[in-house]
Amino acid sequence: MKIVAAKQILKANDQLADKKRAEFDAQHTLAINVMGSPGAGKTTLLEAIFREIPDSLQPAVIEGDLAEAIDAERIQQLGIPVVQINTEGACHLDANMIAAADEQFSDRDIDLLFIENVGNLVCTAGFDLGEHVRVVLLSVSEGDDKIVKYPTIFQRCDALIVTKSDLQPHMDFNFSRVQADMQRLAPKADIFQVSARTGQGILDVACWIGEHLESRHMSLSS
Repeated sequence: MKIVAAKQILKANDQLADKKRAEFDAQHTLAINVMGSPGAGKTTLLEAIFREIPDSLQPAVIEGDLAEAIDAERIQQLGIPVVQINTEGACHLDANMIAAADEQFSDRDIDLLFIENVGNLVCTAGFDLGEHVRVVLLSVSEGDDKIVKYPTIFQRCDALIVTKSDLQPHMDFNFSRVQADMQRLAPKADIFQVSARTGQGILDVACWIGEHLESRHMSLSS
């Protein structure tokens, strides 16, 4: 019997992720790993962001789901290049999946690559996909206790995006608690309150992404 430790699997994934990140750098592509629970509003947020980013930028999306291509079809309707990954039961994407999917964009110059991860607050936290930026969505309808219940994914994010904020007056959701929990776990992470329904905060997120893209380009040219 041969036993393969989880650390060996993660090490192999991280090595491939580093290689993929270098390829993204060479292509001047900013890769963004978008994570959150099922129903947190990941696809809806992307749709809203695409309405705010400049026309001069070329975005693309890799969609991760256990089955079907419902979210990918929504993105495709916007005219955004998209590749669907069906994990067939796996609860997360990994670097190998991203490398295979990104080959479908080989004939395009992509500025922003959004990777919509499988809806999950646990498994997705442990796998580097070769991204430059990690964002985690937390919807108001999920409750304000998720950060302390699932600390790992929030500790490793560059931004927390609180979605469906238009529902806050109708929900038992304490945003101040969320801010305090994030300050303890990830003090450097930016926090946004957004509502795709009303447009609240969407431009702020789009500008934040633009700043990361510009910063990445400057660091690569220096």
